[in-house]
Amino acid sequence: MEMTARHREYWQRNLRITGILLAIWFVVTFVVGYFARDLSFNFFGWPFSFWMGAQGALVVYVAIIWFYARYMNKLDQEYGVAEED
Repeated sequence: MEMTARHREYWQRNLRITGILLAIWFVVTFVVGYFARDLSFNFFGWPFSFWMGAQGALVVYVAIIWFYARYMNKLDQEYGVAEED
C-alpha cells in the first residue's frame, strides 16, 4: 500500500511530537533523578530531591499524557481521521 503525501505528513508530525514528548520523559525520569541529590533545599518541608522524585515527575507524566491526547485529537481532526462521537 502506497502512502500519500498527506498520510506521510500526518505520520511525520505524529512521530515528531512523540519524539519530543519522549525526550521530555527521559529528562524528567533519568536526568533530574540523577542530579536530584544536588538539589538540596527544602520545598514545603521536604527535601526538593524527594519531592521531585515522588511528586514532580508524576505531575509531568500526567501533563505529557494530557498534551499528547489533546494534540492528537486536533491533528486527527485536521487530517480527517478523527473518531466520530
